[in-house]
Amino acid sequence: MIVTHLTLKNWRNFRSVDIPLRERTYLLGANAAGKSNLLDVFRFLRDISKPQGGGLQKAIYDRGGVQKLRCLHARRDPEVRIEIHLSDSADDSEPLWRYILGFKPEGKGAQRTLISVEQVWQKNKLLLDRPDKLDRGDPVRLTQTALEQIQANASFRELANFFGDTTYLHLVPQLLKYAEQIGGQRLEDDPFGQGFLERIALTPPKTRDSRLKKIEAALTLAVPQFKELRFAPDKIKGHPHLEARYSHYRPNAGWQREEQFSDGTLRLLGLLWVLLEGDSLLLLEEPELSLNDSIVREIPRLLQRALRGKKQRQVLISTHSEALLSNPGIDGRGVLLLKPELEGTRVRGIDEKEAFALENGLSVAEVILPKTRPELAEQMSLWQ
Repeated sequence: MIVTHLTLKNWRNFRSVDIPLRERTYLLGANAAGKSNLLDVFRFLRDISKPQGGGLQKAIYDRGGVQKLRCLHARRDPEVRIEIHLSDSADDSEPLWRYILGFKPEGKGAQRTLISVEQVWQKNKLLLDRPDKLDRGDPVRLTQTALEQIQANASFRELANFFGDTTYLHLVPQLLKYAEQIGGQRLEDDPFGQGFLERIALTPPKTRDSRLKKIEAALTLAVPQFKELRFAPDKIKGHPHLEARYSHYRPNAGWQREEQFSDGTLRLLGLLWVLLEGDSLLLLEEPELSLNDSIVREIPRLLQRALRGKKQRQVLISTHSEALLSNPGIDGRGVLLLKPELEGTRVRGIDEKEAFALENGLSVAEVILPKTRPELAEQMSLWQ
C-alpha cells in the first residue's frame, strides 16, 4: 500500500497543497522552500499512530505547538487539515483508504488543541466521522484522534499501522562517530542516527549478517580499497561497533572502526541499511550529502534494485542534487516542484512542456532543477 494523494491546508509554510504521489516521489526546491516540512506531514502521522504511544497532543507539542504548525499566511482560518489517500498502486482510479484530520486551538480558556474533523473512508464507505454525538457531549475526547486509540481503530487498524511504521533516517556521521563521547539524551526515534549502531545490534544475528553482507558488496564497488564489513561489539564495554577492512600490504592491518570511516561511507551505509530494513513508507532527506557525484547518480537505480522485491514500498526523497536528478531513469510523474510565493509555498507536478522535454531525452536536472534556483543567488558574490 502506498500514499497516492496528499491534501494540506495551513500546514507550516503551505497555505494549500493538493498533489499526487507515486512509488518514487522526488521533492525539489530551494533552501527553505519546505521540503522537510512536507516530509514532516508523514512523521507527524507516524508520531500520532506509533504503537509505543504518542498521540496528537504530543506530536503537536514536539513541534512547538499548533501556533508553529499553522501556516503564517492562514490569517483568520485557524484550522490545520491533512488528507491522505492510500491505494495499492499510484494508477488506481479510486483510493482504498482516505484519512482526514483537522485540528485547531479551542479558542478559549486553556487553549487546548481540539480535533475539528476526523474521517476514515474505506473505498466509498464512511467508517469514522468526528466530531460525533459522544464528542459533543464530552469535548475532552477531541484532544485524541481515533487513530491513536486501539479500542477505536479496530476497523481501520491497517491504516494506523501504515502510518506508525513510517521510516525516517537522516544520518549525521558525526553523531554516529562520536556517539559515546557526546552521550546525553537522544531525540525520540533517533532520526539522525546517533543510536544507529544499537539499531543494528538489536537486529536478529542472521538478518543482521545477511544485510551487512549485501552492504559490503555495494561498498566494495563504491569505496576505494574497501574489502570487508563486520559487526564487532566491544568485548569489554559491550558497545556495538562496525569494522571495515581495507586493502593493505599487511593482511590484518587494514581494519578500521566506524569512527575512522569517511562521512560518505557512513551515509551510504545508513542509506543501504534502511533500504533493506523493512517495507514501510521511507522518507529520505537529501541522501546525496557527503557522497561522490558518481555514486549520487546511481541512487535512483539503487532504490529500484534494493526495492525490487518490495513492490509496495514507497520512497519520498527531498533533494536539490544535480547529479542525482541527472539519472535518466527518474519518472517525471514522480517529480514535485516547491516554489515559495507571497502566500506560502506552492507545490506542483511537471507541466506539459516539461513532460515533453523529459520524454525527448532531457533529464530532471536539466528541465526542472534550474527552476528551484533563487533568482538573486548570483548577487551573493557581491556580499561584504
